[in-house]
Amino acid sequence: MKSILVFLTAMLMLSATAQEIAQWRGPSRNGIYPGSNLLKSWPSSGPRLLWHFDGLGEGHTSAAVTKDKVYVAGMQNGVGYIFTLDHTGKQIWKMRFGEEWTDSYNGVRSTPLVHSGKIYIMSSFGKLICMGAERGNIIWTVDLFATFGSQQIEWGLTENLLIDGEKLFVTVGGKKDNVIALNKDTGKLIWTNPGNGEKSAYASPLLIQLKGRKILITMTEFSLLGFDAETGKKLWRQELVNTYAVHPNTPLYENGMLYMTTGYGTGGYMLKLSADGSQVSKVWSNSTLDPKTGGVVLLNGRIYGFGDKNRGFHCIEWATGKTLSSNTFNNKGGNTISADGMLYAYDEGGEVALLQPTPDGFKKVSAFKVPYGSAQHWAHLVIHDGKLYVRHGEALMVYDI
Repeated sequence: MKSILVFLTAMLMLSATAQEIAQWRGPSRNGIYPGSNLLKSWPSSGPRLLWHFDGLGEGHTSAAVTKDKVYVAGMQNGVGYIFTLDHTGKQIWKMRFGEEWTDSYNGVRSTPLVHSGKIYIMSSFGKLICMGAERGNIIWTVDLFATFGSQQIEWGLTENLLIDGEKLFVTVGGKKDNVIALNKDTGKLIWTNPGNGEKSAYASPLLIQLKGRKILITMTEFSLLGFDAETGKKLWRQELVNTYAVHPNTPLYENGMLYMTTGYGTGGYMLKLSADGSQVSKVWSNSTLDPKTGGVVLLNGRIYGFGDKNRGFHCIEWATGKTLSSNTFNNKGGNTISADGMLYAYDEGGEVALLQPTPDGFKKVSAFKVPYGSAQHWAHLVIHDGKLYVRHGEALMVYDI
């Protein structure tokens, strides 16, 4: 009996590990991370630095953190690699996945997606790779340019990939095959849709569950698009335009309402979805909160995030779009996440700030400057098991919060 119990326990632990997911901007892709009893203020020098790893190469991607490993993508000598670390910062393995971007703002663009024992990543040259999370062995690859007619964009293809069930969704940006779903285990095509025939737009898509239907939301050059996630049928299109067709911010969804925002002064708007998700109607718009690459979070009926053209940190009301508060802080753009009721803001000047939401906006509680790394401060923050992961170029820093 004892041996049977040991076997069953081992199988349950293996199953839990196999189902583990680590993805762009947290479990729900909304920038909100699980956590409790986190610090409500930091020392003047910042929270305690537990460890740092300084050999990642160039890149702007976040860490994908699981129960026992940390996966980060970086470029060395024009080649993209997945680096796998343990929770002390020791490198376990490193695996090449393909050519990466050296033309401008060098480095890897897409954060690894860890799902059920596999890693998925898309290179800036359209190579889609699935590898084993334990050893880094290549399971399958698809060339999006050769197979689906993907079109290159100014700063390299970028997508923080999304999986639901057996489907891996990809915003290819081809004329015929514009948005597709592949089998996550084999790379074989499940469905394809021509979308609006536009190039991709550095998209970070979202999946929402409605009554009896799942809706895939993604972005292309000039469009926010809604698809039936099961069949691939295009349901609706909403115009989405800015100067450079850069739309990497993941939309936010709550109770039938969908918020999308983009940079270069365009800002965002709120859409109301019909009950079955087949139609949308615009409710309000606001140009103040216009993050270029930093995402936003929703807390207590307020949307928080950095502006791009409208530099600084902003708070707007979810229901009305009214701007409640703005603070220039360091007059920078940046990215924003949340955990345990607090906001974590990482600006492009290298400051990480802890912010407390207030009834009329927010206040800065603590801040510190990132001590390691180089190039742009663009990688989004990550929180896992009471630790804050900060990526800056070749360096990954882990703090006890």
